[in-house]
Amino acid sequence: MYKKIIFFLLLAVAFHQSNAQQKPVNPRPLTLAEYDIAKNYNVSDLDKETYIKFDNMYILDRYQARKPFFITGDDGLKKRVDLYRLLAKEGMQEIGLMVFYTTEKGKVYKALVPDYTAEGKVWDKYFQDIDNINKEEKNFVLKLSYILSRELSFQQYKVLNNGKAPSEEEATYGSDICFPGDEQVAMANGLKKMLKDVKAGDQVITVDPQTKAASIVNVKELTAHEAKNYALTTLMLVMSDLKETSSGTEIQLSVKLLQATPNHPMMTRGGNRKMGEIKEGQEVLCLNELSGTYDVYTVWKKDERAGGTQKVYNIVADGGSTFVMNGVMVMQK
Repeated sequence: MYKKIIFFLLLAVAFHQSNAQQKPVNPRPLTLAEYDIAKNYNVSDLDKETYIKFDNMYILDRYQARKPFFITGDDGLKKRVDLYRLLAKEGMQEIGLMVFYTTEKGKVYKALVPDYTAEGKVWDKYFQDIDNINKEEKNFVLKLSYILSRELSFQQYKVLNNGKAPSEEEATYGSDICFPGDEQVAMANGLKKMLKDVKAGDQVITVDPQTKAASIVNVKELTAHEAKNYALTTLMLVMSDLKETSSGTEIQLSVKLLQATPNHPMMTRGGNRKMGEIKEGQEVLCLNELSGTYDVYTVWKKDERAGGTQKVYNIVADGGSTFVMNGVMVMQK
């Protein structure tokens, strides 16, 4: 699901500093040695330590003097996210953004987002680190990308996901209306199955776009298209409830990620739209795993680029007009 093509996107991230501290000058590149030093530093009390000098060379300054974020996903587990600007003491230059991600069991994961001026090898290290954390801490990248995109702009989200503009790649924009094989299909037995493993005779869930009522249909055929470097549209769909409390920002978050060829149709509140034509802010019907109902999610971010050489697939069923992919209601071919 997470894209593995490394692309170093030049972006300007404006970090704002507390009025109580000296205003920094232009950022400078974070070195690999500094990356390792900062990643190995531990803040003993995230509630009290807001401005920390360490190694007599660096400063951690709480981002915009913000209180922590408390983010709860579909699994019902609450995570805490604290953001700190990383400054080089000499010259007060900004060199990165430090993220402390605390689990419900008290384990702390650290991610260091380099300043945009950092060399490729530093970004490589960052991408590898967040990928390693994501393998251990489920949905780490999704939750982190939500916080960073909300706080630091869409360009930050693209960097986090190794984004690349499709104009910079060679991709196939054909008439095929399909999904990558590793997308998850909602089956009638309540389980999920990778699309490429679905077979004729399997039973899947279909949802009526008008009534939101779910029913069961039989798969007649799984169509597979030859392996090409297809262009893929990726939608990040979010349903969130934010509440400011005395301890920080409480976020109840449900996130879906969906990939398909740009011309695959989806039902939005504004009508049937091709994936590639959907705009950020439009609304799509998705399964809410907590309530078991089909609720409206908002397209938070959209990305489109070549997905690499692979087969793509689509389900043909004996009824209904939709099926549920990665928890998202999509149209049958």
